[in-house]
Amino acid sequence: MAYCKSCYRFRPTKPAATANVNASPAVAVLCSYFPNMARVAPKNCVHFLLDALQRRRYTCIGPTIRDAAIVYEEIRAEQDLPIGYTDEQEGGTYRLKKRDDEARFGYTVGPQSWKQYLFPPSTLLMKAQRTPDGFRADAHIEQTPTYAFVGVRACDLHAIAVQDRTFLKGPYVDPTYKARRDAAFIVVVNCGQAGRTCFCVSMETGPMAKTGYDLALTEILEDGRHEFLVDVGSERGDEVAQEMPTRPADDTDSSAARRMVDRAVSQMGRTMDTAGIKELLYRNMEHPRWENVASRCLSCANCTMVCPTCFCSTVEEVTDLTGDHTERWRRWDSCFTAAHSYIHGGSVRPTTLSRYRQWMTHKLATWIDQFETSGCVGCGRCITWCPVGIDITEEVRAIRETDRGKGH
Repeated sequence: MAYCKSCYRFRPTKPAATANVNASPAVAVLCSYFPNMARVAPKNCVHFLLDALQRRRYTCIGPTIRDAAIVYEEIRAEQDLPIGYTDEQEGGTYRLKKRDDEARFGYTVGPQSWKQYLFPPSTLLMKAQRTPDGFRADAHIEQTPTYAFVGVRACDLHAIAVQDRTFLKGPYVDPTYKARRDAAFIVVVNCGQAGRTCFCVSMETGPMAKTGYDLALTEILEDGRHEFLVDVGSERGDEVAQEMPTRPADDTDSSAARRMVDRAVSQMGRTMDTAGIKELLYRNMEHPRWENVASRCLSCANCTMVCPTCFCSTVEEVTDLTGDHTERWRRWDSCFTAAHSYIHGGSVRPTTLSRYRQWMTHKLATWIDQFETSGCVGCGRCITWCPVGIDITEEVRAIRETDRGKGH
């Protein structure tokens, strides 16, 4: 298998004369030399997919319904999927609704992301025990779970790549994140519909994944047809695909899959103009719009909890009643809490205005300076799950319309 830089897929290798041996991550080839490697699988192909993954001892994590929402939890069978359900989303609004078909992935994104399985909400860092001579401290070594993520959307795949820069690309590598990331098998599902709060097209993160997955599925639902286009993205993905009932895809199949993705593009409910956005926010740090949004913001931290890229954390010491045993835990935190920016003498960001401004300018501006990418992937979760419906796309638009630096 060889990696094609033109179509972001793995292809069968050709003689060395047609290959570029310096390509990465494998040998780059030209698509025109090879037939389309996509396959078509029946609507119940997820059954065979889960079986193949479980035989390889993966714990399959995928979408299921709990508490009137589509969440990501362990799934053992195709029946665990939200078959025949979709979601309706708007600012501060989320509702499940029955579809008139048996779509396996006929929804957008819910309140959770894959972050919780790569960067857990609580991580034990070390333990210490009192001894007759003082105390003994031991670093905690995690038994790394082996996850297969089933149903990853393109925006969330980009979010994982964004967190890779945070936890893997800097001077210090997070061992928990790295171990879980290296072990994860990723099954992408390209979007066939979009929600009212989606704007991944603006962020160039979806609705179709191009690289970074093991397998990619596109659910085809049109004219009574219900099948999946299956794309292979890695050698281990190819091994799993071999155990699924498939046939070679033709141009008709590829066109049908493209129409599904195009439909999602046409349904995109939000847009964000990202041209010069970093400079826009930098020169409007004292814009009156910050006062407007602060008057509505509850500082509840919902936006940071549902965001697939936010990575704020704190460290807590937990001691038992005897004082003989203590543990150090890393837990998710939020820049919306006053305590998060506390240093000796008080909080650096004591007001709601300063905390919202910090979140939005970090996400859309300073993140670019830190990690050479935006911290926003256009999933729309922060809009949907904000109790008062604050809309990050509207806030950018409002600042841009009255930009004090226009013409500079």
